[in-house]
Amino acid sequence: MSIYTSEYRQKLTTPQKAVEKIKNGSTIVHGLVSAEPPALLAAIADRAREGDLKDIKIFSLLPLKHAAETVLAPDLSDCIQAYSWFVGASDRALVKVGLNYFVPNHFHQIPRIIRDFMDIDVTITTVSPMDKTGYFSFGTANDYTSTAARHCKKLIIEVNENMPRVFGDSLLHISEVDTIVENHVPLLEMILTETKPEDEIIGSYIAEMVPDGATIQLGAGGIPNAVAYHLMGHKDLGIHTETFRPSMVDLIEKGVVTGRRKTLHPRKNVFTVALGTKRVFEFMNNNPSMESYPVSYTNDPAVIAQNDDMISINALLEVDLLGQCNAEFLGGSQFSGTGGQLDFVRGAFDSRGGKSILAFYSTARNGEVSRVVPRFEAGTVVTTPRMDTHYLVTEYGVVNLKGKSTRDRALDIISIAHPKFRDDLLREAENMYLI
Repeated sequence: MSIYTSEYRQKLTTPQKAVEKIKNGSTIVHGLVSAEPPALLAAIADRAREGDLKDIKIFSLLPLKHAAETVLAPDLSDCIQAYSWFVGASDRALVKVGLNYFVPNHFHQIPRIIRDFMDIDVTITTVSPMDKTGYFSFGTANDYTSTAARHCKKLIIEVNENMPRVFGDSLLHISEVDTIVENHVPLLEMILTETKPEDEIIGSYIAEMVPDGATIQLGAGGIPNAVAYHLMGHKDLGIHTETFRPSMVDLIEKGVVTGRRKTLHPRKNVFTVALGTKRVFEFMNNNPSMESYPVSYTNDPAVIAQNDDMISINALLEVDLLGQCNAEFLGGSQFSGTGGQLDFVRGAFDSRGGKSILAFYSTARNGEVSRVVPRFEAGTVVTTPRMDTHYLVTEYGVVNLKGKSTRDRALDIISIAHPKFRDDLLREAENMYLI
């Protein structure tokens, strides 16, 4: 028996015993998306329901099923105070009624927030099995979890044989771990959204803007998936992204992504979070081309800019005639979060030959509402300021706002709005003295 195996066995216990040392008033950070540790989350929720755990603060980002059904359950809101760094479907309703508090942030800054401004008692996350040298891997979720793991008073890990072992700066040594539990359940999967007709049009526009040899970042939604489909004829693309997605596996397996011409981490597919299906996780496992780093690195605009021809592709909810973009606020409340959008908007523009592209559908609510608005309603959050907006794309075309006057910006933006709203937008632009 190796020294590491012996230490592993000494630290191995049940989920119930693992959470016994969590005290009232503790602050807890848990692994995100597919790294949510279901057994540990359930054990914490059970203690809270039994009245044995009170005044807990728990921090999530895009929580999924395991968190939603345990620590974020509404019936526990009197003893568990929930905080979110990025709002998703599982906690959106809670945020809207004040049972979960959104913490504004730029994704790349969360590790520093954790390190410099928080006092974390416990970090819990799912990791890959330990190798013979005593190392686990953070697998699908490096992000801020790796920082929280090293700046907390107690680290509890949930080992899952289905969590991929990933290279890069993604290793965790057993000497850094306080307690271990095992739970070999399937990882949570995220299914692709259905493609809309507009996605195909927008995807083809954007693909034409991507040169061979470029390094790409793809955000969430149907538009980036369509972009990937239209990139199948490209050559020697590279990946430096916040989120690694199923469409990227397709591009790699088809030989479109090689990373040969990357100026930073050549031949490596760099990411901080992975979303997808079992196929994605299996592709990542022990794959030397896959490298995961903390989000403080992957999303640092200065690091992103070191990739020549960096093309950042993200989505938004609405844009006003000044060029301000909202990607997170809807119906008077927080709908999602800033995430890494502005990180990549700025990093891509500062890249030599780089482009920041923000795409959106021209309308919402079955064509009844324009996503191009004269001005945002009071209280609406600006995700990307007008000074940072570069390319905007809808199904009606592409415009570049950089270097344009407020007059030319307004006219360009109106030109990619749905035709039935353009006259009204022109009148509003006149009333705003933009034209």
